[in-house]
Amino acid sequence: MVRGMSNLATQASTIPGFRPLYKQVKELLVERLIGGFWKPGDLLPSEFQLAAELGVSQGTVRKALDEMTADNLLVRRQGRGTFVAEHDQEHALFHFFKMTDREGQPLVPESRVLRRGLGTARKDEAARLQIQAEAPVIRITRVRSISGKPVIFERIALPYQLFPELHDGRELPNTLYTLFARDYGITVGKALERLRAVPASPEVARQLDLERDHPLLEIDRIALALDGRPVEWRISLCHTGDTAYSVTLA
Repeated sequence: MVRGMSNLATQASTIPGFRPLYKQVKELLVERLIGGFWKPGDLLPSEFQLAAELGVSQGTVRKALDEMTADNLLVRRQGRGTFVAEHDQEHALFHFFKMTDREGQPLVPESRVLRRGLGTARKDEAARLQIQAEAPVIRITRVRSISGKPVIFERIALPYQLFPELHDGRELPNTLYTLFARDYGITVGKALERLRAVPASPEVARQLDLERDHPLLEIDRIALALDGRPVEWRISLCHTGDTAYSVTLA
């Protein structure tokens, strides 16, 4: 029995504005993911087992698990159970990469690192990553291509404290979020993005084979871990001549 859960069930019906019990169960289960109690690919206990452990109904547990599945934290497999989602290449790519062709079909990019290194955080990096001014950061600059054509220029900043030695010569995967989860135990739960149109700088124009000042779509993204910590600041400059940025609003 988890301390306090049975009492929470009673309180939820008597305290005005109290958070629904299934939300509290969800938060507790997410804390287990954050703490590494369950790791990517692990099979969770059954709804019956979790309900008995937490002192709540199976319906409450089911609702919490449904939300976590919708958040891409869990995966339900028919006849096998509920598993912690693995941020493998395919999962991370199609959950966070929103570029499609003109018919709306997802596109698979290839990445080429131009440079990477370690430095002290600039004011903007410290603010976006919520770290101390001049704390060490890892910077990665890369170009992403689709069908051999360069279409995205990216600048990425990472807190060194979370990803030590990532600035060394190791090969970087196409989707960094896979590496974050596999090697550092950090799962990206969601991302906050801001979009605007910007002109191509000389370097970006050269790397994307465009004229200087060609209009680009800028995607300013902060990636958040399950506990809400910013773990990456990424600026993606996208040439959308044959592609589109596609999202589904529900």
